[in-house]
Amino acid sequence: MSSTSLSPLHLAVALDGTGWHPASWREPVSRPKELFTAAYWAGLVAEAERGLLDFVTIEDGLGPQSSHFLDPDDRTDEVRGRLDAVLIASRVAPLTRNIGLVPTVVATHTEPFHISKAIATLDYVSTGRAGVRVQITARPNEAAHFGRRTVPRIKAYDNPADRETIAGLFEEAADYVEVVRLLWDSWEDDAEIRDAATGRFIDRDKLHYIDFEGRYFSVRGPSITPRPPQGQPVVSALAHDTIPYRLVGRAADIGYVTPHDADEARAIVARVRTEQNAAGRVAEPLHVFADLLVYLDDDPEAAAERRDGLDILAGRPYLSDALTFTGSPAQLADLIEEFQSAGISGCRLRPAVVGHDLPAITRSLVPELQRRGAFRRSYEADTLRGLLGLARPANRYAA
Repeated sequence: MSSTSLSPLHLAVALDGTGWHPASWREPVSRPKELFTAAYWAGLVAEAERGLLDFVTIEDGLGPQSSHFLDPDDRTDEVRGRLDAVLIASRVAPLTRNIGLVPTVVATHTEPFHISKAIATLDYVSTGRAGVRVQITARPNEAAHFGRRTVPRIKAYDNPADRETIAGLFEEAADYVEVVRLLWDSWEDDAEIRDAATGRFIDRDKLHYIDFEGRYFSVRGPSITPRPPQGQPVVSALAHDTIPYRLVGRAADIGYVTPHDADEARAIVARVRTEQNAAGRVAEPLHVFADLLVYLDDDPEAAAERRDGLDILAGRPYLSDALTFTGSPAQLADLIEEFQSAGISGCRLRPAVVGHDLPAITRSLVPELQRRGAFRRSYEADTLRGLLGLARPANRYAA
């Protein structure tokens, strides 16, 4: 299948500890003793940049990892603990030149003012390669870490009360993103004068109070950090159904979705576009990426054996929200092109074992896509927005 008539293909990798499979840390290639070092993360991002990927996302959370949806579990045979994703990205940024850095932040219990400043700082440190993945949490134990609110326990997604709770959390996240975006614009691009002769560092008329009043936040502003190099760093979110599709349509530049075949991908893209149109953003670019969990080997049987061995170590099959791909780089390239023909902008790949599957992506999958004329052979932009074909937006407060 040729991709030459389609829009440029985008590829990202989702980094989570030693890999997305809970037993990945037990593989010899995984180096779990290095997991909480800066060098470990710098090496992963350098490998992703070697493969000319658009960006990496870095997982985060407000509680220990758990196989349970709402509660922590007591397992001691899986990775527990994380480094802060924004701080990882800031540490790695000066060691890279082209790849985008998209840490995860949890909107539910954090302050949008703090996150706007942190991501703006990351954009400066990376010279325009910052993004953010916005996430919610419905876990009561994580609410208890902060003590400012309670989150009702969700029992069933199809229960009207529980759906109302979930909808409220996503509505809060949409307001959160709006506040963050307003704060990024609260300094005009030329607000800094820096004229030593006259003693004027800043033009006070070009700093703006955002005066946001909503159901969840009341934020005055302005930010304490000048407008980021990209103007608006890239905002992204994972979405599985109508309520999170609404968040993507209203607030994001990228939505990660989880189709299991091309027909489902086509239907999901249509639903996201419907929400985008309802939010009045029909003229704005919005990328839809398909998430895929990957076990990647030149021999498909080796990939299957590796997956089965990991499941045995974990004591149960690992079930992902995303499609699980087990096979060769050529087979994965076929699938990616099928998704692209269904309207998907690109794929965010989740390496089952990052020490094995990330190099397989960069050194085998990417060359296969390049041979097909489906993926770049060099970086063509020096900002993340540029890589994604997104223009630098005008400041909403500028005359």
